Amino acid sequence: MSTNTSYATDASVDAKADPGRRSRWADQLAARYRDQGRARNLRRDGLIVGGWTVIAGSVALFLADHGPTYFKTFGGLITAYGIIAGLVATASMCLMLILSARVPLIDRTIGQDRALSLHATLGRGLVFGLLAHAVLLIAGYAITAAINPVAMFLQLWGTFDFVLACLGLVGLGLVGASSIMAVRKKYPYEAWYAIHLLSYVAIAASLPHQFSMSGMLAVGTIGRPFWLALWGITAFALLTWRVFLPLFSTLGHGLRVSRVVPAGPDAVNIEFTGRRLDRLGAKGGHWLNWRFLTPELALQPHPFSLSADPTNTTMRVTVRNLGAGTSRLMSLKPGTRVAVEGPYGMFTDAARTRSKVVLAGAGIGIAPVRALLESTSFVPGDAVVILRASTAHELYLADEVRTLCVAKGATLFVLVGRRAADDSWLDAAHAGLRLTDFAPWASDADVFFCGPNPWMDAFAADAERCGVPAEQRHDERFDW
Repeated sequence: MSTNTSYATDASVDAKADPGRRSRWADQLAARYRDQGRARNLRRDGLIVGGWTVIAGSVALFLADHGPTYFKTFGGLITAYGIIAGLVATASMCLMLILSARVPLIDRTIGQDRALSLHATLGRGLVFGLLAHAVLLIAGYAITAAINPVAMFLQLWGTFDFVLACLGLVGLGLVGASSIMAVRKKYPYEAWYAIHLLSYVAIAASLPHQFSMSGMLAVGTIGRPFWLALWGITAFALLTWRVFLPLFSTLGHGLRVSRVVPAGPDAVNIEFTGRRLDRLGAKGGHWLNWRFLTPELALQPHPFSLSADPTNTTMRVTVRNLGAGTSRLMSLKPGTRVAVEGPYGMFTDAARTRSKVVLAGAGIGIAPVRALLESTSFVPGDAVVILRASTAHELYLADEVRTLCVAKGATLFVLVGRRAADDSWLDAAHAGLRLTDFAPWASDADVFFCGPNPWMDAFAADAERCGVPAEQRHDERFDW
C-alpha cells in the first residue's frame, strides 16, 4: 500500500505483552461478546414472535368470538374478510407506533434505524390493509342487505364515527404518500415531520368506530380486553419514551453548550456540560436528538452521534456544515441550553459479537468511529481502523484517532483521494483491494462502518463478499 495514503501503528505494549495474559484477555473478550450476541439474538427472536403473536391473536380472538356467525352466508364471508383485514391493519398500526416510540428494548436489540425502517414498511401495508377493510366491509354489508355498495356507503355516512374513520383513512393515505422517497425529498425535514404528525390525528379519528360500530369490542367479548390492553401499551410507550423521558432528561441533566471549536474548515466540535450525564447511559457511538433552544433552532431536531466517550459532566458531537440545517450550528453561543432525546442506536460496544473489530469511517462518519474506538475493548493487534476521505481536509478528528490507535494497539489505515469507482469504497490508489487486504480476519470480526450512504453501500457489499456475516456488519443510517 502506498505510504503517502496509508500507514499502520501498533502499540509497543503489544510486542511486550505477556503471551499468556494476552491469550486470557482475548478469551475473556470472546466469551463476553459471544454471550452478548446470543442475548441480543434471543431478544430479537422474542420481539419477532411477540409481533406475530399480536397479529395472529387479533384474528384468533375474532374467530373465537364471532367466527361461526359470519361464515354462513356469502355476504357474511366477505364481511368477515373485511373485519380480518381491519384487525390485522389495526394490530400493525399498534406495532408501527411502538416501533417509533424509541422503546429501549427495541433500540438495544435492532437499533433505531432498523426499527424505523420496519415502521415505514408496516405503515405502507397499513394503508392498503385499511383500504381492503373498508371496501370489503361495504361490499359485504351491501350483499347482506341486498342493496348496491354506493347506497350502503351513503347509509353508513350518516354515522359520525364512520365519517371520522373515513377522514382518518384519508389522513393516513396522505402521510403514506408523503413518505415515498421521491416525494419526501422535495420538502425540508420540518415540512415532512409536520405532515407525519397528521398520522396521530388520523389514528385518533379512526378509534371511535372500533367501539361504536364493531361488535368485536363489545362488553363481554374475548377480544375487548386484548384491544384495550394493546392500545394502552401503545399509548404508554409513546408517552413514556417520546414525551416524558426526553422532558425529564432535558430538565434533569441541564445540558448547555460549553464550547464550539473548529474541527476542520467546514466542521466544528460542539461540547456540552451537564449534570449526572452517566445516568443517560450514553456510550461512544450512540446518537441523540439535539434541540438547541434558541428562537431559530428550537423546532429543529438534529440526530448527531457522539464523537467522544461521554463523562459524568461532558459530551461532544462533531458537526459538518452541510447546508441550512447545520450552518447555524457553526456559530452557536456558549451557554445555549439544549433539549436532548436518547441515547439511541447500535453503533456501540453493545453490538459486538466477536473479540476482533474493524472500524471504518468516511468524512464526518469518522466522528462516531472515533468515539467507538475510545469506548470499545480489544486485545492490542485485534483491531483495524480505516479512515476514508476525498481530501485531507475531510479527515475529521484524524489526529485523535491516531492517538487512540497508538494507545490501544489498533492498526490504522488512512485512504485519501477520489473514489476508485462509483461502486467502490476505496480511493483510486488502492483500487482492486478488498476489506481482507486491510483486515485478513475480517470474517471473524465485528465490522462497523459509517459515512455517506453510497460509500456505506459499497463498503457493506465488499464486507459481504469477504465473508462477513450480516450479524457482524454494523452501520447507522439517518435517512428520514
